[in-house]
Amino acid sequence: MTSNYQAVYDGWRKDPAGFWMDQASAIDWFEAPKTAFDSAIGAYGRWFPDGVTNTCYNCLDRHVASGRGDQAAIIHDSPITGTKRTLSYSEMLADVEAFAGALSDRGVTKGDRVVIYMPMVPEALVAMLACARLGAVHSVVFGGFAASELASRIEDCQAKLVVSASCGIEPGRIVAYKPLLDAAIEQSSYKPEAVIVLQRDEHRCDMIAGRDFDYHALMQANAGRKVACTPVQATDPLYILYTSGTTGQPKGVVRDNGGHMAALHWSMHAIYGVKPGEVFWAASDIGWVVGHSYIVYAPLLHGNTTIVFEGKPVGTPDAGTFWRVIAEHGVSVLFTAPTAFRAIRKEDPKGSLIADYDMSGFRALFLAGERADPDTIQWAERLLQVPVIDHWWQTETGWTIAGNPMGLGLLPVKHGSPAVPMPGYDVQVIDDEGHPVPAGTLGNIVVKLPLPPGCLPTLWNADARFSESYLAEFPGYYKTADAGFIDDDGYLFIMARTDDIINVAGHRLSTGGMEEAVSGHPDVAECAVIGIADSMKGQVPAGFIVINSGVDRSDEDVEKEVVKLVRDKIGPVAAFKNVMVVKRLPKTRSGKILRATMQKIADGEGWKMPATIDDPAILDEIGDVLAKRGLKKNEA
Repeated sequence: MTSNYQAVYDGWRKDPAGFWMDQASAIDWFEAPKTAFDSAIGAYGRWFPDGVTNTCYNCLDRHVASGRGDQAAIIHDSPITGTKRTLSYSEMLADVEAFAGALSDRGVTKGDRVVIYMPMVPEALVAMLACARLGAVHSVVFGGFAASELASRIEDCQAKLVVSASCGIEPGRIVAYKPLLDAAIEQSSYKPEAVIVLQRDEHRCDMIAGRDFDYHALMQANAGRKVACTPVQATDPLYILYTSGTTGQPKGVVRDNGGHMAALHWSMHAIYGVKPGEVFWAASDIGWVVGHSYIVYAPLLHGNTTIVFEGKPVGTPDAGTFWRVIAEHGVSVLFTAPTAFRAIRKEDPKGSLIADYDMSGFRALFLAGERADPDTIQWAERLLQVPVIDHWWQTETGWTIAGNPMGLGLLPVKHGSPAVPMPGYDVQVIDDEGHPVPAGTLGNIVVKLPLPPGCLPTLWNADARFSESYLAEFPGYYKTADAGFIDDDGYLFIMARTDDIINVAGHRLSTGGMEEAVSGHPDVAECAVIGIADSMKGQVPAGFIVINSGVDRSDEDVEKEVVKLVRDKIGPVAAFKNVMVVKRLPKTRSGKILRATMQKIADGEGWKMPATIDDPAILDEIGDVLAKRGLKKNEA
C-alpha cells in the first residue's frame, strides 16, 4: 500500500482549520462548532470554542443508538484474580447511568472534581465515564500511590468526592488502598464530602459511617435509572491528569472535551489503522495518559472493543501472557511500552512461548512511553512477523506527535526513529538560543504553536505556570523538553530528555545514543546510561545493564564487551568506561527508568523518593553497586 501520509500532512498545513473541522464532523454535537480555532482566548488559543457536546454521549449513547449496543465495549482480563468479564456497549451505558445517578445524589454536578483512585477494573472506566456524563471533571490517580501524593492531588483540584477500591492486587501481594486514602484525606487541607468504595473480595476494608458509601449498594439502588448527558462546551475540562513537577508540586494537565474527541477519534483509524468493531489493546494503566487516551476514550469514541488488563507482561503466570490475551480475545493491534517487551525478552529470549498461541489475527504492535531501542524493535519484528511501530508523544499532548501512521499507509521504517510528525504538529529542532539547526544536528525539539486539538490548553488553575513551563523559553513554540534531531528525510530521532544530554569534556552527547549501542549486545536485556560528575571532564557516562536469563558468561566479560561496543559505535569521545551489571533497574510503575534519581545518588546530591517508583529497594541496590565501583560520591 502506498502511503497517503504526505498528502494528508500537506493538506493540514495548507488549511489547518479545515482539516480539524473535518475531523470534528465525526463527533456528535449538541451544537456543532462554526469556528475551528480562536487564537484570542487561552494561553495560545482554543479549539472549537462555540461547540457544545458530551464525551460520554460520544463514547456510549451514540453507539447504542446506531445499533452497536450488543458489541463488546470492554473485556476485563485479570490473570491476577483468574477472572474475565465482558461488558457490551448497552451494559456499559446502563452501568454508567446508574453510577452517574449515584454521583448526582452525592451532590456532584457540572464542573465539580472527582478523584478516582482505582485498580484496573471495569468499575474504574464506569466512574470516569459517569463523571463525563455529568460534566464533572475526573482526576485519576494511579492506584497505590503514596498517601502524600494522593493528598496533594485531592487538595490541588479540591475534589468533591473520591471513588476508590478496597485494594489493588499485584503478583504475590495485595495493596490495601483504603488506609492510603484515609491517610491522604487526613493530610489534605481540603476534605472531600464523600467516598465511594468498591469492595473487592480479595481484601475488604472498613468504612467510615456518613462519609463512605459502598459501590455495589449504590449501583443496585440505581439500577435502571436514566441520567441524561449534561451539555458542555468543547473547551470545558474533561479531566485533570497530574504529572510530576520539577518543584515537587504536581502539574495538573488539563484535557478539554471537543478537541480531545476529534483528535483521538481520528488517531484510531489514521494512526493505528483499526476499524470500528475490532479489538484494540493498550497494555497500560488508567492512571497514566496512555490509559486515558487508548484504554478508555479513543477506542470507545471509535466504536472499538477495548481490553482492560489487570496483570503484568511476565509472571502472570509467564512471559506468554500477552500472546494469550491477543489470541483469546482476537486483538488486532497492541499498544504498550518498550519496557514490557524488554521484560518478555529477558524471560523468553527466543520467544518460544509465541508458538503456543494463534496470533493470526494480530496486525501490528505500537510502542511508546520511552525510547524504543532498535534491538528490542528488531527482536519483536523477527518473532511477531508484523509491523512494530515506534511512536512518540507525551502526557501533555495526549496523542501522537510523531509516528508511522498505519491507517494512512506505512512509511519506510528507520530503526531508532518514531518516524514523522503527525498532522497538527509542526515539529522543529532549535539550539539553546532558539535558532534552527541543520538536519542531523542534535538540539531542542519544539512544536510551533498552536498545538493541535487534544493537547493541553493549560495546567489546572495554573496558567502562569503553564506558560513558564512550556512556552516561555522558546517564544512561539511549545517546549517538549526532549532532545533529538531531524534527518534529511524529515524523520525525527528522539535521543533523550533535554536534561539527559551530558557534557563530556565540552562535547554534547546523548545518553540515549549510548543506550542504543549498549542494548545491541545480545546478552543485555535492558540498560540505562546516566552522566555522573567528573572533576576532569565535567561529566562521564556510566552504564547499568540487566543481563538476559540463561546467560552463563561472567559479568566482567559482558561489561568489557559493552564498553567496546559503545567505543566502536559512538567513539572514544564518549569516554564510556564504567559499566555495571545490576539485577534490576529502578522504574516508575509505568515502566520509565528513573535516570535522574540514579544520577543524584551517584553525584551525592540530595534526592526525594519518586512518588511513582515501583520498588524503592532498587535505589539502595544501585547505590551499593556504585559504591563498590568507587563511583558514588558522599552526600553533601
